[in-house]
Amino acid sequence: MTNTTDTTDTTSSERTSVLITGANKGLGLETARRLGALGWTVFLGSRDGERGRTAAAKLAADGVAAVPVTLDVTSDASVDSAVLQVRAHTDRLDVLVNNAGAPGRAVPPADATAADLHAVYDTNVYGPVRVTHAFLPLLLAADHPRVVMVTSAGGSFAVVTDPSQPVSRMHELAYSSSKAALNMLTVRYAQALPRIRFNAVTPGEVANHTFAATDMNGHRGQLTVTQGTDPIVRLATLPPDGPSGIFVDRLGRIAW
Repeated sequence: MTNTTDTTDTTSSERTSVLITGANKGLGLETARRLGALGWTVFLGSRDGERGRTAAAKLAADGVAAVPVTLDVTSDASVDSAVLQVRAHTDRLDVLVNNAGAPGRAVPPADATAADLHAVYDTNVYGPVRVTHAFLPLLLAADHPRVVMVTSAGGSFAVVTDPSQPVSRMHELAYSSSKAALNMLTVRYAQALPRIRFNAVTPGEVANHTFAATDMNGHRGQLTVTQGTDPIVRLATLPPDGPSGIFVDRLGRIAW
């Protein structure tokens, strides 16, 4: 599929297209900027339509073909509307980046209720399922579609059970278990839909106990947001014979 550098026509069938959820700031916005710089059409998914339009305008000012899409991953109606918004510009989707996420309130396990988990799962687990299911027809219309699940090392059993990892001492249920569930979804999608490259990514370096600084973690991360998007961009730009069903960080593959 041919990439172009012309940023004036967002409906061109020659242009690689990507939808990124939660893309009006942080990792999502930086991923959009980097993929847009490759000449891609970027569908900028944002729960808040005004913030999405503002972010898209900033990208457009830098020459990125950015299309704002109002998209709340916790709402079936919003996701269905987002499909119509994207279809107004293209008949296929080359890449989906399920980036939108919720951190939860880090309630201690002894105090956590089902309601505490449900709110986080609605975004981190059910959200990617809603979006992936709704956009499957457009993905399957692409020559070699890719889906990137932005997850966390906190969802890795290998990492959480390693006493040397700081996350092993972060005692909560909602966030880590939701990301573990997203990891399993990635594997099962990859097995069931071999035409699509499904992969999971954590925006950090597990071996170095580092992660990217974002709003979600109060900008406490040691890596820049650009460094955090390195593995996202790598998976989004996989060749047709690239791997599927893998879990990576900035340095390479990591254990589930």
